Amino acid sequence: MKETLEQIRREALAALSETKTAADLEALRVRYLGKKGELTALLKQMGRLSAEERPVMGQLANEVREALTEALARQQTVLEAAALHARLEAETLDVTIPGKPVEVGHKHPMYTVLDEIKDIFIGMGFDILDGPEIEQAEYNFTKLNAPEDHPSRDWTDTFYLTEDSSVLLRSQTSPMQIRAMETRELPIRIISPGRVYRKDEVDATHSPMFHQIEGLVVDKGITMADLKGTLNTVIRQIYGPDTQTRFRPHHFPFTEPSCEVDIQCHKCGGKGCPTCKGEGWIEVLGAGMVHPKVLRNCNVDPDVYSGFAFGFGLERLALGQFKISDMRLIFENDVRFLSQF
Repeated sequence: MKETLEQIRREALAALSETKTAADLEALRVRYLGKKGELTALLKQMGRLSAEERPVMGQLANEVREALTEALARQQTVLEAAALHARLEAETLDVTIPGKPVEVGHKHPMYTVLDEIKDIFIGMGFDILDGPEIEQAEYNFTKLNAPEDHPSRDWTDTFYLTEDSSVLLRSQTSPMQIRAMETRELPIRIISPGRVYRKDEVDATHSPMFHQIEGLVVDKGITMADLKGTLNTVIRQIYGPDTQTRFRPHHFPFTEPSCEVDIQCHKCGGKGCPTCKGEGWIEVLGAGMVHPKVLRNCNVDPDVYSGFAFGFGLERLALGQFKISDMRLIFENDVRFLSQF
């Protein structure tokens, strides 16, 4: 048994000193010191020895176990140091190498235009109001003088949320004009930007979800001249002092008289192209003098007060300002496109 113990010590110490990985070291520990290891198996044979041999062999076995345990610990320290050194070598940083550029985000082009418009109207004394996107038909249509049979109230044009057509995704931000007249003291100068929803086909200038900026002015002595002057000032501040505008007669149930306002196409300069559908002009807003019935619906006396209202399509303003030919590009969120602005 003595020779066997000495052989185990020699072989184990030699094998431990040559290990290169923690896995190899663990395998040797199990081989010699594990529950079924060579040394453990040999110690189980101690009972076969005579009373005189047992203490001597027991002492030698303990010495072998201690030698192997110490060798394991030393080799583990060596392997850990080697692993740390290799990791440090692999992760060494050259602090003289220039750092990677950090990409900084920026505003979406549409919201750049929105902030500019807000600044313009705030400078003209307007307040900014926000309102619910889920709206009551009473505010979206009825109080705005849109009768039950008006085409805009049809299910093919509007996203209704109830079977009785009483709740819908607002098709305009005009309901905020009603809420303003019901809750604010006169005179009123407000704009209400926000998302609106209509069942439009998707093309270069239309989307079922888009953004509007509705405006309202109510005061004594307001005329159509005030409307035209305000809108021309705003449009020329957005597009430049040489921007050409065109006011066309139109009909809206909540204004009388009513008009639509166009700007000369930024793409073709009025010659006609796919962006303006060959007309040379792009419609940017509808406007008009607030209908007396709308004023009465809000308990405002039309014999004392008058006002004008308007509604911009924010996407179309962005198309014109940044010379974008297709509204769909705004919503696709292609970083290659957006990074240009």
